[in-house]
Amino acid sequence: MIRRNLVRPATSCSTAFKLVIGVVLFCCCARTPPVAAQTGQQPDDDEVLRVSTNLIVFPARIRDKKGQRPNGLTDSDLRLKDPDHVTNGLYLAAGVDRVAMVFALDESGSLRDIINEQRDAAVQLYERFGRRSSIAVLHFAETSRIASNFARDSTAAQLAFEVSARSNQHTAIFDAAANAVQMFAALPRVRSERRIVILVSDGLDNLSKIKPDTVIDAARDNSVSFYVIHLPLFTPRDGRLVVRPPAEGFRALAEKTGGKYFLATDAPLATRDKIDLAPIFRAIEDDLRSQYLIGFYVAEKAHDGKLHKLSLSLPEDLEYQIGGRGYENTHKFTVH
Repeated sequence: MIRRNLVRPATSCSTAFKLVIGVVLFCCCARTPPVAAQTGQQPDDDEVLRVSTNLIVFPARIRDKKGQRPNGLTDSDLRLKDPDHVTNGLYLAAGVDRVAMVFALDESGSLRDIINEQRDAAVQLYERFGRRSSIAVLHFAETSRIASNFARDSTAAQLAFEVSARSNQHTAIFDAAANAVQMFAALPRVRSERRIVILVSDGLDNLSKIKPDTVIDAARDNSVSFYVIHLPLFTPRDGRLVVRPPAEGFRALAEKTGGKYFLATDAPLATRDKIDLAPIFRAIEDDLRSQYLIGFYVAEKAHDGKLHKLSLSLPEDLEYQIGGRGYENTHKFTVH
């Protein structure tokens, strides 16, 4: 299992990550899950990460000094400082050609009509990725349930967007988010696959037992990024309607897992026919396609139980962002 926990940067201009690596690396497990036969998905042998690979990858946003995404980068552009020689190769891949995507849909309150109306746009987002991608749907209010398990065909997921609103109920957003992360345990770990949760909710959690930081840690451990779409509720203040603030940690689900947070501010829910999530879905697609997967292969020496420090840099005119950290030319790591 891999644990990724933020630690204090070694300097004010760099970010350090702590990677605690056990005997078996989570991201290198290659087992066929029990649900594979149910979903009809068969892992691609050349893409499934074998235990001998020991590859650790991070989704990264890379930009130049003008904020533009560079083209033509390869792993030869990466500069590694590894004084203890605990790595034996680098990895860099542009864009995303396959996703495992969970739509986590809030059934509480009055969100039903909005979510139902966005079904086609949501499924179209999924279908614009490769044929080897998979989609699932999770419903939640007080509790959560899998409405459609992972499948490459989107038919079941499309039907699962027919949510039935649960009025006058409490909502456990973070419990549902934790369950969404757990759903990926049923899938084989694939090198080029991005694991995404698109969480659509009003952001008002009043029942969860699981803390936001616990969900964020689990998402990082399992290479899952949250894209949070906030369908706002409004409250009167000083003679006008303002957005009710979401539960603490709601926005952080996205910002600390390498995803993004979106507030649907087109109109109050009273005029919800004007809310259109299609532009947000397009922004999610653009963000995913603009990213890179960046990482390194861990050598056998990394299993010696000692703490090893290394850093990964880009050419001087470029900088990159990992998870919820800022953009820097160099990020530092510790491997333990």
